[in-house]
Amino acid sequence: MNTIFSVKDHVVVITGGTGVLGRAIAKYLAQEGAKVVILGRKAEVGEAIVSEIRQAGGEAMFLTTDVMNQAVLQQNCDEILARYGRVDALLNAAGGNMPGATIPPDKTFFDLDPAQFRTVLDLNLTGTVIPTQVFLRPMVAQGKGAIVNFSSMAAFRPMTRVCGYAAAKAGISNFTAYMATECARKFGEGIRVNAIAPGFFITEQNRALLTNPDGSFTERGRDVIRQTPFGRMGRPEELCGTIQYLISDASLFVTGTVAVVDGGFNAFAM
Repeated sequence: MNTIFSVKDHVVVITGGTGVLGRAIAKYLAQEGAKVVILGRKAEVGEAIVSEIRQAGGEAMFLTTDVMNQAVLQQNCDEILARYGRVDALLNAAGGNMPGATIPPDKTFFDLDPAQFRTVLDLNLTGTVIPTQVFLRPMVAQGKGAIVNFSSMAAFRPMTRVCGYAAAKAGISNFTAYMATECARKFGEGIRVNAIAPGFFITEQNRALLTNPDGSFTERGRDVIRQTPFGRMGRPEELCGTIQYLISDASLFVTGTVAVVDGGFNAFAM
């Protein structure tokens, strides 16, 4: 039996694991036999996800975290190591946006709130850097591990409105390439760092931007569909295969790349 794509017994840490995408990935990986650790701020939601996974026969735990607080993340890491003894993969899925870091059609660049812009940069970019610092250590100690950062379509080309978010996601793509080289040169080929760039998926963060209360698409939602060759939004579970590939032995010679899962959005020109 070929086990090259197997994640059975892999200890997988997911920041932002209580979000729509993180939740779908956690459930899928648990079904595939991974030991999933969900990190997030919403304990009630996180524990509910863990309960669902366990009821389905999977292994999971939830820990409350703050991706901007190294001490809290280190405590999380210590608890994970005490329970499982290792960390095989880190998925940096935490992120978000704020109104003041966006520029809607009725405003201009001069209306941008620098404080909220900085907060969005920190949440998305620094909130990827700090967990990487913490969870990379056990990977280096064991000589093997995979990190998958979450980039975005906004990292490839500037999109209207999302000024702060796009800058942060572009930084994540750059950080991914930097860390791939840094880890390979200093810690060996066992440590791989890649990113995934989802196309457009309906999440709690963008639901009001892309859909109306009745479920129909807003003007921006229709623009997305028009520029997506598949003609639809993505489904959360459609990220799972790429994630499994990037954290399994199927991608042992893959590092520093950004895997696009977008229904053709980034390939569309006109």
